[in-house]
Amino acid sequence: MAENIRLEVVTPEKSVVSEAAQIVMAPGTLGEFGVLSGHTPFLTTLKTGSLKYKDETGRERFVFLSGGFAEALPDRVTVLAESAERRVDIDIERAKAAAERAEKRMQSGSTDTDFIRAKAALLRAISRIQLAETR
Repeated sequence: MAENIRLEVVTPEKSVVSEAAQIVMAPGTLGEFGVLSGHTPFLTTLKTGSLKYKDETGRERFVFLSGGFAEALPDRVTVLAESAERRVDIDIERAKAAAERAEKRMQSGSTDTDFIRAKAALLRAISRIQLAETR
């Protein structure tokens, strides 16, 4: 059996994950990537989406990410995310309310609406909802 790697997922506010993992799959801006023990070092940017990993027992775990950076080394993956939360911590009702607010802002037609920010908020909310509902 291959060795485990260390997975660290941190935001400016807190450490979200700090544990051993068999494999880590993350949403890079150039496409999803996977990291196993012994991986060639690289650094990449992340897009909004789900990070998936298998813990040391082989159980699949999921973390919502909203952008950031990932560094892969032969023995560890470090994710510095703008925001992150484990799937079990996602408040689905809050995410649905955020999606509704973003949709209303986008449909308002007001010249004061920052369409790009509203679209990003909607994408984050949809990603959280999708991840939370896959339980």
